[in-house]
Amino acid sequence: MLDIKLIREQPELVKDGIRRRGDDPVMVDRVLELDARRRELIFEVEQLKAEKNTASKAVGKIKDPAERAARIAELRAQPDRIPELDRQAAEVEAQLQRALLELPNLPHPDVPVGASEADNIVVRTEGPRREFAFTPLPHWELGEALDIIDFERGVKLSGSRFFVLKGAGARLQRALITWMLDMHINQHGYTEIMPPHVVKEEVLVGTGNLPKFGENLFKIEGVDLTLIPTAEVPVTNLYREEILEPGRLPVYHVAYTPCFRNEQMSAGRDVRGIKRVYQFDKVEMVKFVEPHTSYDELKTLIDNAEDICRALNIPYRLLQLCTADLGVATMKYDLEMYAPGVDEWLEVSSCANFGDYQARRASIRYRPEVNAKPEFVHTLNGSGLALPRVMIAIMENYQRQDGSIEVPEVLRPYMGGVEVISPQGGRR
Repeated sequence: MLDIKLIREQPELVKDGIRRRGDDPVMVDRVLELDARRRELIFEVEQLKAEKNTASKAVGKIKDPAERAARIAELRAQPDRIPELDRQAAEVEAQLQRALLELPNLPHPDVPVGASEADNIVVRTEGPRREFAFTPLPHWELGEALDIIDFERGVKLSGSRFFVLKGAGARLQRALITWMLDMHINQHGYTEIMPPHVVKEEVLVGTGNLPKFGENLFKIEGVDLTLIPTAEVPVTNLYREEILEPGRLPVYHVAYTPCFRNEQMSAGRDVRGIKRVYQFDKVEMVKFVEPHTSYDELKTLIDNAEDICRALNIPYRLLQLCTADLGVATMKYDLEMYAPGVDEWLEVSSCANFGDYQARRASIRYRPEVNAKPEFVHTLNGSGLALPRVMIAIMENYQRQDGSIEVPEVLRPYMGGVEVISPQGGRR
């Protein structure tokens, strides 16, 4: 949510930011109209209350009982407009809050302007692509041949876009999750959180998933609960409606959760494999920081995610996202791993700074020092990393000519020493 004071005082700056995102700034005028009407109603109510108070005091000073009674009767006979104006003010306030929730965040001035994801900028590419003496296979062929991915039974259980991991496949994903958590906890200083996987509507409003992106959510009918689209949602809201005392910031959290997204997928697009699915696992990093540090914290967040890519020794690239692809962030970067079997760069992490946009929606504040006025924190989050696309990258980059898959060295202790997943299901 944007600061109403900023909208009042610098409407053209806000409109320009919204235009840069490719959105219609007319919504700013609607906010200003509602804000002006709300203030008019509040002023009128306060005037009437002041007049009523003055009249009551004047009546109290009348000494003649008959005259005082007549004056009281006269005041009671006058229509009381205050309840109706209070009702109107509350209605306008609700409309204003809904309008503010619809406003997008403002992009940082350094974010490149773009019309679509095609305008995102490749900042740098790390690591050479692997050379194969054979044509590398896509992960779905490798997975089926090794009997570690079962697509048919996934569809039988839940329909299209679902799959079952088996044996070494399930163990590999579990190893990845545990290793990534351990790295972020032990090397990067995050505290692990294990949050609920369902949340209330107000929690989704707090991170900006509602009201705008409701069609992408899986809501549970009959109750105010929705499956989480990412751990960002419950973890960011841990401190909603709280004031963090001096010395608490920065706060770094990391969480593993399944994620559920009802994304409308194009017919015929990514229908094979495990790249684009309704349910996936992810390790998520979330930061709560002081405003003046947030862009330095974004750099560190990206580096934390890159540490995973580097340790897996898989080629990856860093992209700066343009204004059209920011979501509710002020600045965002993606990490993409190269997968040779499908010959694609696969997004495995988005690292974003939201400024105080989420903090205002969720009312997350901190005191810079003892007895200081509370201020809104800045929130950041980043995938550290997202599955199953990391699984795809591992399978396709570490495949061997005989159809086996070498286990990355960093994961072998988490795989019980297994070095190779072989075609016969054997391990060595």
